[in-house]
Amino acid sequence: MDYLPLFADLTGRPVLVVGGGDIAARKIELLRRASARVQIAARALCPELQALLETQQLEWLATEFDPAQLDGVFLVIAATDDNALNAAVFEAANARQKLVNVVDDQPKCSFIFPSIVDRSPLVVAISSSGTAPVLARMLREKLEALLPANLGQMAEVAGHWREKVKQRFTRMSDRRRFWERAFNGLFASQMAAGNVNEAKLTLDRELGDTPSQQGEIILVGAGPGDSGLLTLRGLQVMQLADVVLYDHLVSDEVLELVRRDADRICVGKRAGAHSVPQEETNQMLVKLAQQGKRVVRLKGGDPFIFGRGGEELQAAQQAGIPFQVVPGVTAAAGATAYAGIPLTHRDHAQSVLFITGHCRPEGDGIDWPSLARARQTLAIYMGTVKAAEISEGLIQHGRAASTPVAVISRGTRQDQQVLTGTLEQLEALAASAPTPALLVIGEVVNLHGQLAWFQHSAQQGARESAVVNLA
Repeated sequence: MDYLPLFADLTGRPVLVVGGGDIAARKIELLRRASARVQIAARALCPELQALLETQQLEWLATEFDPAQLDGVFLVIAATDDNALNAAVFEAANARQKLVNVVDDQPKCSFIFPSIVDRSPLVVAISSSGTAPVLARMLREKLEALLPANLGQMAEVAGHWREKVKQRFTRMSDRRRFWERAFNGLFASQMAAGNVNEAKLTLDRELGDTPSQQGEIILVGAGPGDSGLLTLRGLQVMQLADVVLYDHLVSDEVLELVRRDADRICVGKRAGAHSVPQEETNQMLVKLAQQGKRVVRLKGGDPFIFGRGGEELQAAQQAGIPFQVVPGVTAAAGATAYAGIPLTHRDHAQSVLFITGHCRPEGDGIDWPSLARARQTLAIYMGTVKAAEISEGLIQHGRAASTPVAVISRGTRQDQQVLTGTLEQLEALAASAPTPALLVIGEVVNLHGQLAWFQHSAQQGARESAVVNLA
């Protein structure tokens, strides 16, 4: 270990910065966030530092560096483009046993600035000991994505309970287990949802003689298939799940991101082949949560757009089970974006309708005149089975038979396929398309040829063959 990681308390402590340019300003921003008392020796100050000086947020000691300025300071930073001056600062600091950092000159550093993930009071520092700062920064970016923004607030709340926990549990091992349960359980979920008061009540209950065994349900939208479209919050809760109930529409690459030791239960539904009735899924969610488990309900696309997520959470609410919702990228947004088909466009469509091709048998009749209006895009989920009925109904109510259409199969996935044609060809296109598939109807489909970017060559071949076969 080339450097010993330390977290220094700089509150009110004087720190000397030699240099007044942009690089110095970046270091001073970090020092100010740590509440240091910043002193500067520099010929001139950049506008950012000049503004801080005018509001008395730093001290401009002198226009030249003098070794005597090091007396009484806690740290020293040299941030100039004068190598000789930087070397003089380094030597003078070393002679006085002061920790010094010469920016971008690792051999002249007795301390270095790490890449920082700031979730104050929780702070994560990453360092390559000055050998590969870009790599350290890349790792920081990955951690920024993985660590929830609310971690700092959660740590702050937990800090107020430390003494209570010590009084309740005399053994360190018992205290450790208490906090492990809290940080992986309902307390953490309530903090993530912004329910701070409920989270505090949960900690109090957990400190009681009979800790709560209440679990929770988290409804997560898995997106249309590409795991890169999964939200950060979705990934975080998937990593904390005790059990995951998932649909057939959830891709294998998204399932690979689930916590390894979590139980996985497929409750998926396919048209004409419902493997698990909806009511049974609802009951399963409630039962698992009542056993004290964190249940992640993973649904393709967005769970509140033709995903029956609302029905499942109604069952949770009626049973008194805490729940959260993590939205996802719905198929109409994801699949069309990957196919290069904007849902709206000033020249072609001023509105978009999301429609399901499967309705309750006893449901209201279809409002064909509204659907057949010109200058709007129709994005139809689960519509391949009724493609003939959709085409006929739209044409009969005024939509031109030549209206462009697209059938996007397995959107955003590596085997995505886009077939294009006209409204009168929709039945044949849908019949030859793999599922799951999204139907898109409207003039915006014509932009596919210009804007397709994802696996464009494969899509182009598929599209041309479809047009030839239907000609």
